[in-house]
Amino acid sequence: MQSYIDTYKNMRKRLKAYEYAMWVLSWDLETETPEGALDYRSEQVEVLTTELYALQTDSAYLEAIDKLYATRNSLDELLRREIEKIVKDMRLIKKMPKDEYIQYQVLMSKSSSIWAEAKAKNDFNLFLPTLEKIIDFTRKTTKYLQTPELKGYDVLLDMYEEGMTMKEYDAFFLNLREELVPFVLSATSGKKPLSRKLTKGFFSIEKQKEFNKYLTTVFNFDLNRGVLKQSVHPFESNFSSTDVRITTKYLENAVESAVFSTIHEMGHGIYEQQISKDLIDTRLNMGASMGIHESQSRMYENMIGRSYAFWENHFDKLKEIFAKELKGVSLLDFYQYINRAERTLIRTEADELTYPLHIMVRYEIEKQLISGKLKAKDLPKKWRKLYQQYVGVRPKTDAEGVLQDIHWAGGSFGYFPTYALGSAYAAQIYQAMNKDFNIENAISNNEIYKINDWLREKIHQYGSSKSPKELILNATGEPFNSKYYVDYLKRKFSN
Repeated sequence: MQSYIDTYKNMRKRLKAYEYAMWVLSWDLETETPEGALDYRSEQVEVLTTELYALQTDSAYLEAIDKLYATRNSLDELLRREIEKIVKDMRLIKKMPKDEYIQYQVLMSKSSSIWAEAKAKNDFNLFLPTLEKIIDFTRKTTKYLQTPELKGYDVLLDMYEEGMTMKEYDAFFLNLREELVPFVLSATSGKKPLSRKLTKGFFSIEKQKEFNKYLTTVFNFDLNRGVLKQSVHPFESNFSSTDVRITTKYLENAVESAVFSTIHEMGHGIYEQQISKDLIDTRLNMGASMGIHESQSRMYENMIGRSYAFWENHFDKLKEIFAKELKGVSLLDFYQYINRAERTLIRTEADELTYPLHIMVRYEIEKQLISGKLKAKDLPKKWRKLYQQYVGVRPKTDAEGVLQDIHWAGGSFGYFPTYALGSAYAAQIYQAMNKDFNIENAISNNEIYKINDWLREKIHQYGSSKSPKELILNATGEPFNSKYYVDYLKRKFSN
């Protein structure tokens, strides 16, 4: 048995080296690759993907995995969990023909750039042929990976949130639809006066970058093991707890945009930086799921970052950097501004209350795209209809509508629902944490490290060695309950 373990670990080391190279290329594409390099870069991606495929399908490696999986109950707990996950993750490699797999990787190496161009030119038809290919590949994927229990869209949902299916998501979103849609339409029916210096101001990107650098210190995001850069769409990306990279998007007419997208991505990044070093060379050195990951980013962004206690500490620093721009703007003015509830078009700019309604639009669309009930060419029309129905607004352009998110360009179907689920997880986790210590006091005393430490102990350190359901039970003492989320939103936005 030891020989199979040695074979597996040796090949794992080689695979991770190739994957690291592919990951760096992906990061570079999103941040700095010049447009003229795309074709040549794609050629290199094809070579690396071919080599990676050969390693992943090496007969000795596959035999070792099969033998270890067959005797997994005799393995130590971490290796058993790793082998179970690798068997699940490798299903596509085993079942998708090699040519198809490589074609898909090459398509993915170009798709985000095509999406970015289409968004910049406000031209959905420019992205449509690529999107149709991605959807076709995704439907094939569900057929390759289907089981007696999971078929169609359920296959994709389970890939991002272990154990979640349409049955559970439908019940969750039905609860939000019944409880929140009427409440949101009421809460956003009128407009409160806001400071014109905030709504009509100009905030230089260089000054915004200075404040964001300050935020990395406040939240203890380790820049020795992390990077903060700029991109079209904010994201966090990592390969280990020693290399965690985040980006943000800057808007000169909205100072809060970069502030909260940065705090959001730092929530993801702090999670990854706090995974136990014991897991660094394993396949478990990553967040447990998309939903658990999003619970961390949404908690840092909204429950901590938008709290009055937080800005009591840090508004003076913001005013110091933007002395002229924020002259005469009070703390209360700013607090009301960043917690306003409005019917808006852009998900990443949406307020905390309306945010899950943006996710419901995408969830309904994805179900229909994967089942074949909706064709890609009809997406803009369907998008406008659902936004009017759920959010109460109607996009006029593709850029502010169907092209606003990068996720489908990356083939990430089944991912969006975890954003709403993560917010619900966050409310439940926050409530449990607040029983152990007063979170608001910790924020007021600029002791966010206490929050980081609690989350490290209850969630972060485990990486993906525990399932989402195990982590929620471990952190809160009970299974997932969306009641905390609905109650939290109603309580906050009733004031």
